[in-house]
Amino acid sequence: MAIDILAIGAHPDDIELSSGGTIAKMVRSGHAVALLDLTQGELGTRGTKEIRAREAEEAAAILGIAERRTLDIPDGNIEASQENIRKVISVIRELRPSMLIIPHSEERHPDHVRAHRLCKESWFYAGLKNIATASKAGAQQAHRPDVYFEFMQWYEFVPSFIVDVSETQEIKMKAIRAFGSQFHDPASTEPQTKLSHPGFLELLEVRSRYYGERIGTRHGEPFFSIAPVGIRSLVDIVTAKG
Repeated sequence: MAIDILAIGAHPDDIELSSGGTIAKMVRSGHAVALLDLTQGELGTRGTKEIRAREAEEAAAILGIAERRTLDIPDGNIEASQENIRKVISVIRELRPSMLIIPHSEERHPDHVRAHRLCKESWFYAGLKNIATASKAGAQQAHRPDVYFEFMQWYEFVPSFIVDVSETQEIKMKAIRAFGSQFHDPASTEPQTKLSHPGFLELLEVRSRYYGERIGTRHGEPFFSIAPVGIRSLVDIVTAKG
C-alpha cells in the first residue's frame, strides 16, 4: 500500500487542529492521505481514550480519510526510543508516503516536542536498509519520504509557506468539532482546559483568517520547512497584493 501523505500527531485531534484544512484539501484533489496518532490521549483532562477513539474515527470520516491508525505509545511518555522509532518506521515503510506532516520542534506541550523528535528520527532511519523491520506481510523495504513539513500548534513560528484552505475550512472545523469531549460544553462537569475555554474555537477561526490574510485568501494554514521549498513557476504564487 502506497500513499501520498502521512500526517502524524501526538494525540487524537492534534492533526485536525493544526492541518485539517490542508488534509481535506489534499483528499479533495485526489491524493491518498493517512493519519497516525502516536498515543490514545489517555492522560487528557477531558474524555476517555474510548471516547477519543470514536471521535477520531468520526473526524477521519469527515476529512475523507480511509486510513487512521494509533501506535498506542503511552501518553505523556513519547520517547525517541529504539522501540518507538521502529514502530513509526514500520508504518512509514508499509504506507510508503512521499511526504510527512509532523509537529513543530518548539511547542508548549512536551509530548508535541518529543513527537517531533520521534518523527524526525524515524523519517531518517526509515531509509536505512540495515535497520530491519517487518509487518504481517513479511520483511519491509527501506523507504524515506522525500520531505517532511511541520505544522503549527500552540506556539507560533514564522511560516515557510502557508496553504490556502479557504475551500476546506468548514470541513476542518466540522472535523474538529467531532472531538466534542475536548471543547466547551456548558453541561460538562469536567475541569476546564485551554481547549475547552469558550473562545478556543473562535481563536482557531481567527488564526486561520490571519494566515489567510497574509497570502490574500480567506483562510490559511502555516507550515515550517527546515529545507528550502521551491516553486515551479512565479505565476503560481498565492500572495497578498500591494
